[in-house]
Amino acid sequence: MELLNEVQTTVFWIGLWQIILVNIVLSGDNAVVIALAARSLPPHQQGKAIFWGAGAAVAMRIVLTIIAVEMLKWPWLKLIGAVLLLWIAVKLLIPEDGGDDVESSDNLWAAIKTILIADLVMSLDNVIGVAAAAKGSLTLLVLGLAISIPLVIFGATMLMKLMHRFPVIITIGAGLLGWVSGDMAATDPVVKGWVDVNAAWLHWAAPAAGAILVVVLGKWLGARAAAKADVVDLANVESEHQAPRSLSMILLVPVDGSEASGRALDGLIKQLGMYKEGVEIHLLNVQHALPSRAASHVAGDAVPEYHRERGLAELAPARKKLDAAKIAYHHHIGVGDAAEVITRYVREKGCGQIVMGTRGMGSVSNLLLGSVATQVIHLSPVPVLLVK
Repeated sequence: MELLNEVQTTVFWIGLWQIILVNIVLSGDNAVVIALAARSLPPHQQGKAIFWGAGAAVAMRIVLTIIAVEMLKWPWLKLIGAVLLLWIAVKLLIPEDGGDDVESSDNLWAAIKTILIADLVMSLDNVIGVAAAAKGSLTLLVLGLAISIPLVIFGATMLMKLMHRFPVIITIGAGLLGWVSGDMAATDPVVKGWVDVNAAWLHWAAPAAGAILVVVLGKWLGARAAAKADVVDLANVESEHQAPRSLSMILLVPVDGSEASGRALDGLIKQLGMYKEGVEIHLLNVQHALPSRAASHVAGDAVPEYHRERGLAELAPARKKLDAAKIAYHHHIGVGDAAEVITRYVREKGCGQIVMGTRGMGSVSNLLLGSVATQVIHLSPVPVLLVK
């Protein structure tokens, strides 16, 4: 009866959605590290390594989270956890800075061990975030993990692409962690009694302040890191029909391997004859930078190689179409915020137009979700042609 009453409350369902979103946002990077650890295995062993390594890591994470839920009932631990969770949230918004911990392995059991160790090292933020969102409810914790963990294991690639296309999801996730952090601080046993009697308003003001602090500080630090970082072109393989540099109008076509970007390229190929002057086509693939919390657990040279492999794979369909049509082009792979990298390439290459595909969503939906196309339109110094 007590369980039924708990499930029927609004607080329960808000907490459940918080756990699911926190676990998804904080586990996407774990999936990348797992993929990096198994990338040197033969294809038929990669699936086994990821399955057993991730399975063991998930079991370990559940046990650690249950322990953390109980430990957060101790005095002072919520205050300490709140500070740590704030920094974890801020680091979500800071671009990558490669480390030297996780190497890929060509041995199945070594890869599984590497995955388990890597996930253990990276699970601290997941454990603290999910335990804080559960607010002491084991029912909420178990149900939230039961829903979100399968999404993370089986849908990691889809989730990463979704967060890449709509970066606002990561910002929302970071803000949510800041909110949870503020709530943790206000409900620590050391201060809760005083807050309840003398400053009950802190129960909403502290979470709001935590969310605002994370987003503002994270965006500021992220912008500083992005401004200092050079846009490195990782596409060092020459095309069969590599275009010579010319004084023609340069068209930039962002390509991510999706059906939408394929439609944009098809439309451009059909309309090439409509341009009054010659055109020079530049394909650009942008890989999402790993947040520093994930990149710090990956060997420095493995990260750019991982981005390059994925970038070339996503460029392959577009390059095949242009090669078949005997149309000359240049291709590039950048890393970072997609909209910023696209607009930076426009300025560096002197492009006259951007041609992008959309996924058929309405302008209102794209605006609310903060899609890459919407951001490019706002940032671009040149016209943007959207192909639906």
